[in-house]
Amino acid sequence: PSLKSSQPNGANEAALRCEIKELKQKDLALDQEIAQLLSEGYSLEELEKHISLLHEYNDIKDAGQMLLGKLAVIRGVTTKQLYPEYDLELSD
Repeated sequence: PSLKSSQPNGANEAALRCEIKELKQKDLALDQEIAQLLSEGYSLEELEKHISLLHEYNDIKDAGQMLLGKLAVIRGVTTKQLYPEYDLELSD
């Protein structure tokens, strides 16, 4: 099976060029943000550790949300209704 898009080659190429341009802009913005953080006294190791901890936090939060969802289905309620029972804020 072909992986080619149903778009004509010119349109597909234009879309790819646009996506590449956007990614380069994001890359530049991230480089500038890193440079700013470094100028504020943060180290690359510290930034990498912070990012790693954020990933871990998000994974744990996702697992908790999944468990709350399953519990809500079992009880026949919404997950929102479970939040007070577990002292959770809706913004959690």
